[in-house]
This record gives sequence, structure tokens and C-alpha cells, in this order.
Amino acid sequence: MEQDKKIRFAVVGCGHIGKRHIEMVRREPGAQLVAICDVLPLELLKLDTGDQSVVPAGALNENRRAGNEPADVILFFKDLSTLLSANLPIDVISICTPNGMHASMAIKSIEAGYHIVVEKPLALTVSEAERVVFTSLKYRKQVFCVMQNRYSPPSVWIKELIDSKKLGDLYMVQLNCYWNRDDRYYKPGGWHGTALLDGGTLFTQFSHFIDIMYWLFGDITNIQARFRDFNHSRLTDFEDSGFVSFDFVNGGVGTLNYSTSVWDKNMESSILIVAQNGSVKIGGQYMNEVEYCHVKDYQLPQLAPTNPGNDYGAYKGSAQNHNYVIQNVVRVLSGNACITTNVLEGLKVVDIIQRIYALKDK
Repeated sequence: MEQDKKIRFAVVGCGHIGKRHIEMVRREPGAQLVAICDVLPLELLKLDTGDQSVVPAGALNENRRAGNEPADVILFFKDLSTLLSANLPIDVISICTPNGMHASMAIKSIEAGYHIVVEKPLALTVSEAERVVFTSLKYRKQVFCVMQNRYSPPSVWIKELIDSKKLGDLYMVQLNCYWNRDDRYYKPGGWHGTALLDGGTLFTQFSHFIDIMYWLFGDITNIQARFRDFNHSRLTDFEDSGFVSFDFVNGGVGTLNYSTSVWDKNMESSILIVAQNGSVKIGGQYMNEVEYCHVKDYQLPQLAPTNPGNDYGAYKGSAQNHNYVIQNVVRVLSGNACITTNVLEGLKVVDIIQRIYALKDK
């Protein structure tokens, strides 16, 4: 692509995360927001698009037929099919809809000729994720999977520490995710908590952290798990807590302990590493602080501050790093960078979660 040409985006799904995508596309100098799509009426979405006006696609066509071509506007569509059939000059479609819709919408958009940014998870089953991979290869389109925790300074630091072999052989890893998700989050009539559109606690709440684990240490095997539903039986179709143990294929053992039953607010997301040459712990509400570092012949450097967590009012989410995701999309499609979270990595996260959840039936 031309170096000075802006990468044009459409955002499908204008909920909490979709609004983050809209904001980050608008802020990115190399990007342009062309269209948005949501099933809710435009007046109910409460969108902040700055100095750009949002115009229903039908109304714009009527103005054009009348000879009135508006200035810089964002087109609003009520469904993906109508958006795709409009043949707009778009490079990328961001899929920010409920989990169970990600794979089908991604495939449909790729087949229409667009690159894709897809929120986590890529899909709810490996077979769906494989279809996305196959379609992206067939049509030669990029699929950017959103796993924004990789961009946090502690994550960047620990990745370098592990890749440089300063820790030596890996012994033990403990990943803890203790969050609050109560009736302020799981509301009647919403998609959160449903088996069909949500998929499970590991898919919606903690897939970011499974991605970090896979990114740092590789695949897992010999999985054992126990699940409980302590206080969400009337709110969700699935467990709220679990203990998972496993071996890493590359050596070492690990555990994943998670719950959304914590009272009132998030407690922590942490990763503790015990290795041949030292031990490290990253903690905080969203794995944003280095809490312990004692490594042979090594001194912890000064790290950049971590962005705050996404604030949804009654509950909090992971760190606000969507700007790095959109920046990477722009740089990759402009020919200036490599993709940071590719579709095969997104598939692998789905695979790990599916193998963990398969143990529910045993």
C-alpha cells in the first residue's frame, strides 16, 4: 500500500469493546473510520465520534441521489450483510460482537475481501477457528487477533527475560485470575453468561491470560481440572471457578486457578514463575505490576507505567492496550511491521481452552 495512505476501518459491534475500537481508530494517525454497524438503533448507542458525524447508510444514499455529498462522515449499518454489500472503500473490519458470532462474521468478511481484526476469542471451537484460518489463507487476508495484554510493559519485560534464557530451565508456573463478575455484569436478556454466545468464563474473562501463558511458555499437555459454580448458577450457563494443572510441552509444570466469584471487585491477575536461575511474580488487578524479581546476575530495569484497566463502571477489565493493536494493524498493512498476534495463535488459545473444558464431561 502507499506509505501515506490511511488504513480504512469498519467496526462491527458498538458495545464497550467496540467503542474502544472506534476510539482507537479515530486516534490513530494512519487510520480512518469509515463505517460502524450494530443491531441497536443509532440513538441508543451513545457513541463519541468527535468531529465526525454518524449517518445512517440509507439516509446518505438519499442525500447523494439529491446531489448533496456530505463531508467526512461515518456510515451506520444495522447488519453486517448490508455493510458488506455496500462495497465501501474499506481495508479492515473489526469484529467486536458476542463471542459466538466472531468466527462466522470473520469468515463472511474475509470472503467479501477484507482483512479482519477479531476480538477475543477467535472462536468458541477449534473447528470454527480452523475455518477462519483456512478462509484467510484462501483469500490471502490478514487476521489480527486481539490479545492486548502482550503490550503491557511487564509482559514485554518477562517475554524478553524468558527468551534470553536468563531464567534457565522452567520449573513451575502459577497463573491466578481472581475477578468479580456479578449481577452488574451478567444481566437478564444479555449475551454474557450464555453457552451459545459467551461460551464460558475462560473464553470471555481470561483468554487474554491463557494467551500470555502460551506466548511465554508454549503449549500444554497432561491437563487435569476441577470446576465449580459457586454463586453464578442463576446468572450463567457455565462454571465460575476452576483449578487446572498441566505440564508444559517444553518442560516444567503449571497451574491455572481462576474465579469470577470474588466479592465486589477484581482481586488480582498474576503469574508466578519459579525457574533454575530465579523467581518472578507479576501481579495486580490485571497483571500490571512486577511484585517479585530475584534472578541470578540480573537487576530489574525501570519499566514504563502500565495503562489502567478498562473501566466499565461497576466492573473492571484488562489493561487499555487497544491502541497498540490498531497501531500494529496499520503498520502491518502499510508494510512496516510484522503482525503481533496472528490467527494461528488465536486458534491455539481456543484449542487450549477447549481441551480444558473437555474435562468437564469426565
